[in-house]
Amino acid sequence: MTTLVRRAAALCTLAASSLALAACGSTEPGEAPRPAPSAPSASAAAPSRPPTLAPGPAGLTPVFEHGPRAGGRTVALTFDADMTADQGPRAAAGERFDNPGLIATLRKLEVPATVFMTGRWAEEYPDAARSIGQDPRFEIANHSYSHYAFTDDCYGLPTVPEERMRSDVERAYAAFREAGVPDPMPYFRFPGGCYDRAALKALTAAGVTAVQWDVVSGDAFATDADAVARQVLDGVEPGSVVVMHCTRSAAPVTEEAVRTIVPELRKQGYRFVKVSELIGAANGRR
Repeated sequence: MTTLVRRAAALCTLAASSLALAACGSTEPGEAPRPAPSAPSASAAAPSRPPTLAPGPAGLTPVFEHGPRAGGRTVALTFDADMTADQGPRAAAGERFDNPGLIATLRKLEVPATVFMTGRWAEEYPDAARSIGQDPRFEIANHSYSHYAFTDDCYGLPTVPEERMRSDVERAYAAFREAGVPDPMPYFRFPGGCYDRAALKALTAAGVTAVQWDVVSGDAFATDADAVARQVLDGVEPGSVVVMHCTRSAAPVTEEAVRTIVPELRKQGYRFVKVSELIGAANGRR
């Protein structure tokens, strides 16, 4: 597990600067949240249910980093829609934490994608959350409610107490449903990518698969779209999960980089898929 934690921390360099934008706000729950989607049992899973990984050792929340390296050139572009609970005044003052141009570009290029969304983002942009969630090209997954860290040492972020980690995840799902997202996926991305055994244990009852990545785009606060594109193109392998951002203020060149990344990877024979397809392939499901 120590190796997994170190790897997650090493891959989170791009997230550190983004997470430092502001301290996270309160995660005190309001009304009792609805539970996260539960992982289907091995014996009762229906083909229409989203694929999840089996629990890890000692029943811990499973962690997914990339799909199979063999069996075809597939790649999943993922986008973190970050907004912390205390950034409402900044949004009211005109700062944009959404990126409708990026979503429009993905639609125009016919690229499926997985959006890891915070509950606070869904509350600020309910129309966008609903539009993304109702588009079969995309899937919405959980990135916590207000972007608190799930470990004690994650780039100086305030932390969610262990006893409230599950409720933080569930509060995000409640925010998605309130915004009109019909079927949020049972996938969770730790803020900053930081986790440890205690965090994995705390989320076991939530029935989620933790999704990390194996390609860091470097788009956080980047000003050179070509450099972002090159970093992705140099890192992608069959089955890769690429982490990018869907936040204009923190990742202003992501859309431009995507316009380069997509056609180039297609020239190389890659097919774009959602995270659910990679997890399904890892389970032997196609």
